[in-house]
Order: sequence, then C-alpha cells, then structure tokens
Amino acid sequence: MVSDLGVIDDISLVLGPGMTALTGETGAGKTLLIEAIQLLLGGRADPSLVRAGAAEARVDGRFALDEGEVVLSRVVPAEGRSRAYVDGRPVPLHVLAVAGRGFVDLHGQHAHQSLLEPVAQRQALDDFADVDYGDLTASRELVLELSRRLTGMGGDERARAREIDLLRFQLCEIDAAAITADDEDLALERDEDILADATAYREAAASAFEAMTGDSGARTGLATALTLLRDRRPFDAVRDRVGSVLAELDDVAAELRMGLDSIEEDPVRLAAIRARRSVLRDLRRKYGPDLVAVLEFRDEARLRLCELETHDETARQLEAALSVALEGRRSAASEVRRCRAEAAPRLAKLIERGLRDLAMPHAVVDIAVGDAIDGDPGSVVFLLGANRGDPPQPMTKVASGGELSRVMLATSLALMSSRRDDPHTLVFDEVDAGVGGAAARAVGEALAALGSKRQVLVVTHLPQVAAVADAQVLVAKTVHRQRTRTSTVRLHGDDRVRELSRMLSGQPDSETAKRHAEELLAERVPGARSAGRRRTSRADAKPD
Repeated sequence: MVSDLGVIDDISLVLGPGMTALTGETGAGKTLLIEAIQLLLGGRADPSLVRAGAAEARVDGRFALDEGEVVLSRVVPAEGRSRAYVDGRPVPLHVLAVAGRGFVDLHGQHAHQSLLEPVAQRQALDDFADVDYGDLTASRELVLELSRRLTGMGGDERARAREIDLLRFQLCEIDAAAITADDEDLALERDEDILADATAYREAAASAFEAMTGDSGARTGLATALTLLRDRRPFDAVRDRVGSVLAELDDVAAELRMGLDSIEEDPVRLAAIRARRSVLRDLRRKYGPDLVAVLEFRDEARLRLCELETHDETARQLEAALSVALEGRRSAASEVRRCRAEAAPRLAKLIERGLRDLAMPHAVVDIAVGDAIDGDPGSVVFLLGANRGDPPQPMTKVASGGELSRVMLATSLALMSSRRDDPHTLVFDEVDAGVGGAAARAVGEALAALGSKRQVLVVTHLPQVAAVADAQVLVAKTVHRQRTRTSTVRLHGDDRVRELSRMLSGQPDSETAKRHAEELLAERVPGARSAGRRRTSRADAKPD
C-alpha cells in the first residue's frame, strides 16, 4: 500500500504469483511505485515526494511466506527524518533495508548501464562464484595494522633519542613525587583547610561545647527537666524521650571534645602540606587534569619508553610479522583470483545461453580475469562479441543500449540461477529499454519463464513484454475534485487488448492494433508453475 506519495493518494496493489506487467503512459506514476518499493529497501527518503497538503507519505509491503507474514513499512514526513518499521515495530533504517532486500531484488531503469563499470562486473562474477573475501579482508587489515605500528615507531634515531630523554625526565618527575593515592590532593586540601584556620575551628568547637555542657547550657536544662518529671506518671513517655535526648547530647559533647583536642596549630605541618600540594598541582598542570590522569600518563609513558628502548628488536619482529602478513595477503588474493578464473567461463557460457534466448544468437561472451598483483585479486572485464564473427571486446566499446539491456538481463538470470538465497520478488523497471521487435518478444518470454519460479513485477512500455505476463496492471492519472491522482487497474479481456493496442500504436481503439494485440495474447504461453517451489510470496505494496 502507498499513500500520499507524489500524485499517489491512496492505492493498493496485490501481486499474485508469476509475472505481472505494470504499464501506462509516461508520467502516469509507474516511477513512483518503483520509488515506493525502493523506500522499503532502505532507499533515500525525499520529503519533496510527500503529496501536497499531506503531513507524511507511507509505504507498506506485506510478504506472505510459508511460515507466516512479514510487514515492512516506511514513513516519510514532510519535515524531519523518515521512520522504518518491521511488523509494526520501529527499527533502524539498515534493519529495514536488510529485511527488504531479502524479499525483493530491484533492477532499476539504468541497471544495464552499471555493467559498464568495472566494479559492477567484478561484483557480478564474485556473486556468481560465491567468493569468500574473509581471508583477504583479514590479511589486508593485518598488513595495515602492522604497517601503522612500524610507522608509529619512527625511523629517525635522533628523534627517538630525544623522545627517550623526555620520557625519562617525565617519569623521573612523576616517580619522585611518590603519589600515594589518586585522591591524595583532595585529602591534602581538606587537611590544609583545617590547619590554616585551626584557631577559629577550636574557638567554634569550644563555644559549642560550652553551650551544650556549661552551667546554663542545654545539658543543665535537660537534666532539670528530667528531675521535675520523675514520678509524674502522666509524663512517663515524655520523660523517657528527654532521657534519650540527654544521652545523645552527652555522646555529641564527648565527640565534640575529642575533635577539639585533635585540632592543634601546626605551622610546620601546614607548610609541608602547602609545599606538597604545589608539587601535585605542577604535575596536574603538565600531565593531566587530576591525579588519575597523571598516573595514566605515567603508565603510558613507561610503555612507550620500553618500546623505544627495545626499538630495534621490536622493529625486527614487526617487519618479520609484516612479511608473513604480506605473503598471506598475496595468497588470499591469489585464492580470490583462482575462484574468479574458475567461475568466469561458466558464467560467460550461461550469459551466452541467455543471450541466445534473447534474440542474440551469435553473441559471444568472455570474462577476462587479470592477474593477482601485490594483494590485489586483479581486474574483471566482461567482453562481448554481439554479432557473428565479431571478436569479443570490452562492453564499453561495442554494446548498444538494447544489447546492454539484454546482457544485463541474461547476467541477472545467470546470477539468480546460482543464488541460494533467492529473493521472493523480482522487480524490473524498464530493463527492456532500447529493445524492440523479436528481441522484445524474447525478453518478455525470458521474464515470463522467470515468473514460473518467482514472483516478477515488470515496468514496461513494450507490448511484446506486457503481452506474455500472467497479469497486467494499468497505471493511470485521473482528476478528482481538482486534484490529480494516480490509480491502478488490473486489466482483463477487452481492457487488456485496448491497453496493448495503445502500446502498439498509440491508438487504443485502432482495429488493426487490436487484432495485433489479440495475436500477441493468443501466442502467450503461461509459464508452468513450479510444483517444487520453496516459497510462495505475495506482496502488498501500498502502491495502488
């Protein structure tokens, strides 16, 4: 289901098994439906696509599996960040993307152009060969780490000597301070505060002691009250409480007296504390905001000094380890190259076979795999000889748009035949661009054959492709209450003939075009449903 996305108001599309063709005039909204699917696959959310006047656009896709249903959702607000959901639960966007790509494989309008890129060609071969990059990735990371460590050690002997001298001085300075605890400076601060104002503290404590225990103090008053209440039964409870207060007062007074006796003026001790705090303050100024950081700096400096003092031995060990790692990287790269070289002829033959089914009977495909050099598995180049007698050359030089479309489709079919984790639904967005005539019919039949194994959605402008589909859905624009909106209609019978007539001639009511459309439909051979299909799938993409 899709709502409030561009000219789409609120539409729903249920896809059955087999191949469904999505057709309609240019600008009717087919691209928006593909955009909706891309949103479910984690694609970029553009707030400008939100329908005018709506607060947000929403896309929901329901996928029915043997083991149950999964619902993916994407909400794009007119302002702010998009939101992603799996089965109604909010999830990070990358989680939605991983889930979506497990259900849907989308081939966009310009997917055939990507085959001109070396990266795409290399990835296609690696996907087919099921190349394991684990060892190569690990060896590359190890080489980088060892190289970094060697570089960090420094190769300048004079610079190392200067750093050694500095580290020794710093360690000597910190060690000489003999820090007793990481909070020593805080304890000294408290002691200095007491000693610096010892007279005032003693006077305050003495006055407080007198107020509690003197002849007119609190203790005398409490003792008098306790005597007056003795044997006064109505006040037994009050008397007991007064007794408790008196006992507590005696304890407090005793503690206060002990504190008073412990505070003595000691100018020598005070001077020593201030000198010690000055030393610690200087260390904090140089090595960290507190003594914890100073001690951490000391430990790191000691390790670094050890590294520098054992530089030559450590460097020899690292260089030996780097040599082993480089050899491991070369070996891993050679293994990747071997897997590619082994798989390249098989993939080339499968693509050739697919091209013969796509009206390129004389096409020759070769996949050149370069040598592994210094940890690089080498290049991958797809070569194509499109016509009889043409020597294979890089596709960037020889392939036309229509030929590229068919090579891309043949490559996709070959890759799908090798995948163990096939997506439930395959979406092809105008991958037949630049194709016509018999080639268009061949492309349609290839897609229909694919529909016998999986759910296939094809956006097409070619009647030869649309005619072989198991179902055809028309995407059209309508005006409702002065607002343009996109709608979808599943076509049957005469309505499908009219749409094919429009695609053939631009005139839906042309009798000649209708006869041709009827011939195309009559020639259609529905793809056999695979009884052994592992899963059945159904997608509801709120794209009506």
